[in-house]
Amino acid sequence: MTLRYDRIVLREIRLPLKQPFRISSGMVTERRIALVELQHPDGISGWGECVAGEQPNYSPETIDTAWWAIRTWIAPRVRGEDLPSPNAVSEILERDFRGHRMAKAAVEMASWELAARLEGVPLARMLGGTRDEIATGISLGIQSSPDALVELALAARKNGYNKIKIKIAPGTDVEFVSAVREALGPSAHLAVDANSAYTLDDSAVLRRLDTFNLVMIEQPLGREDLVRHAALQQSLRTPLCLDESITDLERAQDMVTLGSGRIINIKPGRVGGFASSLAIHDYCWAQHVPVWCGGMLESGIGRAHNVALASLPNFTLPGDLSPSSRYWERDVVTPEWTMDERGMVRVPLDAPGMGVTVDMDRIDNLTVRRDVIGR
Repeated sequence: MTLRYDRIVLREIRLPLKQPFRISSGMVTERRIALVELQHPDGISGWGECVAGEQPNYSPETIDTAWWAIRTWIAPRVRGEDLPSPNAVSEILERDFRGHRMAKAAVEMASWELAARLEGVPLARMLGGTRDEIATGISLGIQSSPDALVELALAARKNGYNKIKIKIAPGTDVEFVSAVREALGPSAHLAVDANSAYTLDDSAVLRRLDTFNLVMIEQPLGREDLVRHAALQQSLRTPLCLDESITDLERAQDMVTLGSGRIINIKPGRVGGFASSLAIHDYCWAQHVPVWCGGMLESGIGRAHNVALASLPNFTLPGDLSPSSRYWERDVVTPEWTMDERGMVRVPLDAPGMGVTVDMDRIDNLTVRRDVIGR
């Protein structure tokens, strides 16, 4: 099989969240999402989604920088080329081309989806996935009070979520986590995520979190700071999980070498796509470091890619793969993503590609910007 796409269509859609989602660095009420459609000469399309946000608060990239990078640098490198495999896309985009991982990932992951469609196989199987269902966790944004957070956590447990992750920040941490732990009991799988909101000056607070029997404390310190994460991990029983710090295989290797954490959150959009995700997965598997797949408030297209990736064998912790109804009044794919009463999401294995159909009427109604590259 030769992978080729002569036309790339970029679309920006605006998808309002059912409820605002707040983390330590800001609040999101509407997602501006860049979608990538790669069109094969035979009329088959592969879809990807750029996870960059509107502001550079999670990563230096934004939807607007990613749009420019795809239009100006990425598309000219790969459009119209006869590619031996989707792995070749990553190799081409890494050659003398630094950064812009989210922009690269949008095109690279769409290339894998197109390749799976052309081969007539499910994307999960093309990536090496072995599961037909995935345990699902939920990420709860920062709330106005411990009582409000407890209400959401109790509802999440009732709905069947296998892990409840709480976003925290200075001032909304120990009291909030304590209230949830008391409400859910000692055995509930509870985690916290700081999105780099703390420094080592806050070690006393972080050590108090160590008393709550947490699955993990995710990304407490700065995204570039593996050394201080290593110092903090030595003082805690709870595993640290790194998210923003892990941007490629080398950073994962550095984490393990330094002892900066014991778990990795692989977000394929953050690390540059599927090829990089697979390399990190395989390395962590060999090192006995568990991984899981976090979410970036994706539409059903990005969620499809995450589900496919999370079907690989070392994704042993529940992912942030909530059903469509958790975020959107109506998603952009059919069928929408659902979760059963056991908190499991089914991996679609009965159709080629990502296993869901893009709702073009819905996409057209939501599109606010469109750019066509190629004939």
